[in-house]
Amino acid sequence: MEIGRITTLHIVRIRDFGAFLAAPEDTDGKDTVLLPRKQMPEGAAEGDAVEVFLYKDSDDRPIATTRKPKLTVGETGRLKVRQMTKIGAFLDLGLERDVLMPFREMEGEVAPGQEVLAALYVDRSGRLAATMHVYRWLKAAVGIGKDQEVRGTVYEIREMGVFVAVEDCYFGLIPASEVYEEYRIGQEIIARVMRVREDGKLDLSPRRKAFQQMGDDAALIMERLEKAGGVLPYGDSSSPEELKKAFGLSKNAFKRAAGRLLKEGKITVEEREIRKK
Repeated sequence: MEIGRITTLHIVRIRDFGAFLAAPEDTDGKDTVLLPRKQMPEGAAEGDAVEVFLYKDSDDRPIATTRKPKLTVGETGRLKVRQMTKIGAFLDLGLERDVLMPFREMEGEVAPGQEVLAALYVDRSGRLAATMHVYRWLKAAVGIGKDQEVRGTVYEIREMGVFVAVEDCYFGLIPASEVYEEYRIGQEIIARVMRVREDGKLDLSPRRKAFQQMGDDAALIMERLEKAGGVLPYGDSSSPEELKKAFGLSKNAFKRAAGRLLKEGKITVEEREIRKK
């Protein structure tokens, strides 16, 4: 019987305080776990099969529950922070007891009431615990293709890019070359799949394909122009770094959008200036 898993056990003995369960192969009923009376199905009898989740109670004893947890061991998902303590955060697992997430297993700022992307695991003492370091529990993408729009949660930020749990369970990465804004741990985003790698990991972009994105980029430039009184100190000779900082755009994206506005007769473009007509 594995802690942190949903399993089907059989009732071998019933007492006033609950039922003792054992695995089907344990014919002698020597290795049992308690299912408290309040968790027993109505009309339960010895010999009945019961689907339960196994964890440890406050006295560190294995115990069963018929309540369905929000996560089982090895799964990733969003859990609400119930409280912060001296040893870490306690998260709502949907059971009688909350699950501990030690400080060393946190990423970014964590506060009560917040939802965090976490994975469930069994620690060295055999107790259930949670972690925000979810990389090892994410899976290869299934049923997701190139150019598809996906939802994801940011779980790590490094020099190579922004790591995203796509659909909260698949490997995803926004490469540094595609990062044009600030991200934070726990942020939910919508992104486009640029590439599905052979190992099932996904390369993502927060931007749509160029011909689709151009209209939004052009609208952004016009909005900034209007706020600045019709003139901005950026043009053909502006560096990629300047344009990224000013607009959150690559130089190619800026040139495509500005070119569209120029063609439509809405702006003029010079080496170091764009001006609204």
